Amino acid sequence: MSFKGSDRYYLNEELGSIVRMAMEMEKPLLLTGEPGTGKTQLAFEVARTLNMPMEILRCKSTIKGEEACYVQDTVLRLNDARFGSEGTGRNVNHFYDYVIWGPIGRAFRNEKKTVLLLDEIDKTESDVQDNLLDVLEDCEFTIREVNEVIRAKVKPFIVITSNAKRELSDPFLRRCFCHHIAFPTPEEMREIVKLHFPDIEEELLEPALEIFYHLRERGFEKAPATSELLDWLQALNRSGIIPDPKKRVPFIGVLLKRTEDLLNY
Repeated sequence: MSFKGSDRYYLNEELGSIVRMAMEMEKPLLLTGEPGTGKTQLAFEVARTLNMPMEILRCKSTIKGEEACYVQDTVLRLNDARFGSEGTGRNVNHFYDYVIWGPIGRAFRNEKKTVLLLDEIDKTESDVQDNLLDVLEDCEFTIREVNEVIRAKVKPFIVITSNAKRELSDPFLRRCFCHHIAFPTPEEMREIVKLHFPDIEEELLEPALEIFYHLRERGFEKAPATSELLDWLQALNRSGIIPDPKKRVPFIGVLLKRTEDLLNY
C-alpha cells in the first residue's frame, strides 16, 4: 500500500518518500508548515486514494488525551439507573453500553487499516501531548474504569499536523517521522493549480501567479495561501477577468482576509 499523489494532490519527491516510509514502518507522520500548504489535505487524499476509512481528531486547547480515546456517558447511565432502560437495548450493568469511542478508539477498533488524523496538535497543552505519546507509539490505551487494554486490531496510519503555534516536546517529536512542507515554489504552484483547473488558460494563470507571489512578499499579517489562490482563480475565471499586475487586484478580499491587511493593501 503506497501513496504516490493523486489527481487532487501534488506530491513532490521528498514528501512522497517520507509518506511511504512512515506507512511502511508504521510510524506517526508529523507535518509542519504554514496554513494552506496541504498538511491536512494529505491525510484526506491518502484515505480517498487508497480507499481507507478515516478518523479525525480536531485538536483544541480544552481537549484531554483520554477523550480522544473514549468517554463514558455517565449522565445517560445515571438516567437509565433511575428511570430504567427498557426498550433502549442498554443494560445499566454493562459498562460498554455507555462508552462513546473517540477518534483514536474508533481507529484502533477498526478491523481495516485506518487513516488517523490529529489535526493541529500544537493547539493542545503539553501534558495532553505527553499523554498521547505511549498511546500513539504502542497503539493501545487502558480503560481505567474496568482496567482493560484496548489494542489496535490493525495499526492505523497516523498523520499529525502542526502550525507551530506551540513547540512540541522532544519525546513527542522522537516518536514521529517529521517533515516540514515548505510553501510551494511558483513552478510547484503551477502544477497544483493545474490539478484543480486542468483547462486553465495561461493568459490567466501567469499574471495571477505573479500578483499572488508579490502579495505574499509584502509582509501581510496573513499572507494568502494556496486555498485563497484557488478560490481567487475560480472567481477570476467565472467573471472573465484577466488580472493586470500594474492595476488594482480584483476580488482582493478573496486573497487577503485580515482587516489590517485590506486597509494597508
